Amino acid sequence: MSFQLPHLADGGRLDAWDRLRRPVWLFDPVSCRGVYANVAALALWGAADLDELLARDFSKLSPAVRTRTERLRTATAEGREVEEHWTFYPNGSPVTVQAVISTVALADGREVLLFEAAAVEVEAEERRAVEALRHSSGPVGLFDGEGKSLFANPAAFAAYGLDAGFVTRFANPEDGETVLANAMQGQATGALFQMRTGPGSRWHHIDCRPLQDPVTGAISVLLNERDVTDRVEAEAARAAAEQKAAMAEARQRFLTEMSHELRTPLNAVLGFSALLSEAGLTPMQRDHAGRIHAAGERLATVVEQMIGLSQHDDWTGGVEPAAEREPGLADAGAPMTDEDEGRAMRVLYVDDNDSNRALISALLAMQGIVCETADDGAQGLAAASRGDWDVILMDIQMPVMDGVEAARRIRLLTDEASAVPIIAVTANTLDDQLAAYADVGMNDCVGKPVKAPELLTKLFEWASTPWREAWREAEQAAA
Repeated sequence: MSFQLPHLADGGRLDAWDRLRRPVWLFDPVSCRGVYANVAALALWGAADLDELLARDFSKLSPAVRTRTERLRTATAEGREVEEHWTFYPNGSPVTVQAVISTVALADGREVLLFEAAAVEVEAEERRAVEALRHSSGPVGLFDGEGKSLFANPAAFAAYGLDAGFVTRFANPEDGETVLANAMQGQATGALFQMRTGPGSRWHHIDCRPLQDPVTGAISVLLNERDVTDRVEAEAARAAAEQKAAMAEARQRFLTEMSHELRTPLNAVLGFSALLSEAGLTPMQRDHAGRIHAAGERLATVVEQMIGLSQHDDWTGGVEPAAEREPGLADAGAPMTDEDEGRAMRVLYVDDNDSNRALISALLAMQGIVCETADDGAQGLAAASRGDWDVILMDIQMPVMDGVEAARRIRLLTDEASAVPIIAVTANTLDDQLAAYADVGMNDCVGKPVKAPELLTKLFEWASTPWREAWREAEQAAA
């Protein structure tokens, strides 16, 4: 024998076991190699001698066998013995034994497993059932009526450790107590529970039912578990994403409505107070009108800041404002043609609010601009198709037809009216809303409350563009 037998820590010699008829061998669970085998064990393993057996590499064990071996190390660590069936496969042939396993210490400091085996006859169906259970990926355990562990497959040991009780497996012990009590009363339970495993909290779908113990005949409890944590977390993530999207949509609707409902009356307050200040008022009346205008401007500033903060938080996208995009026509600063200089500018203003229409009409009239109005998008579309307009001012939130749809249909007209510059005049000025206006062909936007200098500047800029010439040239090129 070329192999030098180790000694036991207590000084005993291993070769003393050679006289035993029962197979006895030592296995090192760390290196996954044999340490010693008596003659009977060599016969069981189909090895010609000890050198041949110890040269075999058992490191390619299945996960279930590795877990089972680790359980044996834990169960026998303090001098206890474990007795159970094992099926080994020497040279590929199955051998089932009843083994008594314990831990012994070697003189070199290693702790190894001592197997004392006796051949046992087990029905083929039973052997296969046991092996299938041991290699099952889901935890399976059998418990007595008080919840004490009677059996745990390797997957259960990997999840909960040695001798884990029934109730302590549940993250909420009251759940475990209820399920155990129901089983002892003959009721099966199939449900999702959060379990307290070694790696951490996991979601398991359990199947728990009463079972008569084939050893004692007493009622026991079979617990079969399936880890569904990934599915539960995926569903939770999906639900959270849907909730976040719904909240974002609700927030967007709120911002849109708040923007419209606050800016629209402010538009009338600021506009008419400015007009009053220019009228023939007494000094006291002019002071009162100025105070109204100043208060309206302060309120408008607060509204703009509030909407601006809400618009640029994590709930809204960073869409480039339409007003910052290229107009798509000639430069806004180009002069008016000789043909246009001889007549007043003609503007169509579409808005469903009476005060807004009166305010803008009065403001434009003071500048010598002809302004006609329409009450909704449908009327605005009809007026645009039959009139000769230099610019169209378009509100957005209107009944019958909104401003976006009206602008889209104007751009589909077949004559010169399809190219009229369209300026959105609206309280709805969030980034994605401005982008939507540009997408249907609107050229610019003025926010409400309307500031007269801004509105007039953009009106003159867009009316001065040679958009008619550009349209005619495009028509000739297409002909």
